[in-house]
Amino acid sequence: MIDVYYWPTPNGHKITIMLEECGMPYKIVPVDIGGGDQFKVEFLRICPNNRMPAIIDHAPLGGGNPISIFESGAILEYLAEKSGKFMPKDIAGKYAVLQWVHWQMANLGPMMGNANHFKNTAKSMVDDESKLEYGQRRFIGDVDRLAGVMDAQLSAHPYLAGAEYSIADMISWPWAVLLDRLIYTEPGSMDGFPHLKRWLETVGAREAVKRGRAAGSDLNKTKFTPEEEKARRDLLYNQTNASVRAAREAALKA
Repeated sequence: MIDVYYWPTPNGHKITIMLEECGMPYKIVPVDIGGGDQFKVEFLRICPNNRMPAIIDHAPLGGGNPISIFESGAILEYLAEKSGKFMPKDIAGKYAVLQWVHWQMANLGPMMGNANHFKNTAKSMVDDESKLEYGQRRFIGDVDRLAGVMDAQLSAHPYLAGAEYSIADMISWPWAVLLDRLIYTEPGSMDGFPHLKRWLETVGAREAVKRGRAAGSDLNKTKFTPEEEKARRDLLYNQTNASVRAAREAALKA
């Protein structure tokens, strides 16, 4: 059994999609990132960066004691190695996949997160929306560039890393599927990315992808007052070195 420390976000969906694709049994351990669960001692023991997802595998590859892994890219690489699925065995194929895995971790996820923050979330956090204009141009512009990178790659290949579906697709799809809701909000604005649209539809039609994206969907349905929403935003976006260090040191001593 694999414990998945999880909240229903694109980064969480990456892991549940892979587990569903592999048919591996797993248990969701909710980490309410707006409520501060990521700072609890028991979570920080396995994830020093206080970010979900993370896993504990109670029957790890190679046997022995349970192991914990944080960072979605590392988790997907581990699950691919353990299952023997969705990662080519040959060196060229393996690194064709891994370069796109690392591309997503360094580019698509962070840039889309920042673009969404400046375009949508931050509007309720400033007294003058003009203060957000540079951040919007900077990050939405780079997301537009990254969508072009994907569309060009997918013009020559069915999937991001080539001819076969892999963890490169699983790690990228949960963010990319939000492009037309978070970034390209005008009708028809994604028509300039036909190959990307085809790939989004192809991956999204997989039954395991549907199940993985739906996992834990009931966790994020609580309605909050405006004051509670503000407190949750402050917790997410106003973390400091001091607060994170104190929580992590407490976890190391526990």
